[in-house]
Amino acid sequence: MKRSVESLFPTLIYRAEVGNAQRLNLDLEEAALSLSQHDAKGRRWCEKHGYAGYTSYASIEDLPQRSKPFARLEKIIHAHAAEFAKSLQWNLRSGKPVCDSLWVNVLSHGGSHTSHIHTNAVLSGTYYVTAPEGASPIVFEDPRHAMMMAAPPRKTSTYESRTPKAGTLMLWESWLRHEVPMNRAPEDRISVSFNCVIG
Repeated sequence: MKRSVESLFPTLIYRAEVGNAQRLNLDLEEAALSLSQHDAKGRRWCEKHGYAGYTSYASIEDLPQRSKPFARLEKIIHAHAAEFAKSLQWNLRSGKPVCDSLWVNVLSHGGSHTSHIHTNAVLSGTYYVTAPEGASPIVFEDPRHAMMMAAPPRKTSTYESRTPKAGTLMLWESWLRHEVPMNRAPEDRISVSFNCVIG
């Protein structure tokens, strides 16, 4: 009797360790900490929404135009997003993934980011500037979770965590739910998150 088991509709996560990233990371860290001190609108948003640390998510929309380190990072994102799109087997015709927004996250000790997706984008991701010992991983939720209903318990987890390091770039499709658990490191966990559209 011939039998087979196929893997259909896999969920792909892209990870790259960016080479020679020390100078870039130092420049991004300096820029991120400067923004956390001087971006009054962003600090007000963080206080209003209980964000432990700082994010430019709701305050600054043109980081690559403002700062050379972010412009360099944007070029790196474009290259890796194009590679990931090939793995996803998208039919883009003459289009390509284009980073249309990116923002700084300075997550302090005790801070977290609850489960969410990124709307109005096709790819999302994060570049890790600093990832001190004990810093939060990123946790992805099995996208089939809501449809499992009466399924029996599985030996595999509904949630998968990945621990980045400084210089790690991660990409995923924007519909994939993810979260950042509590940062247990005494130091800040600094990252740059971003969204891509097809341009």
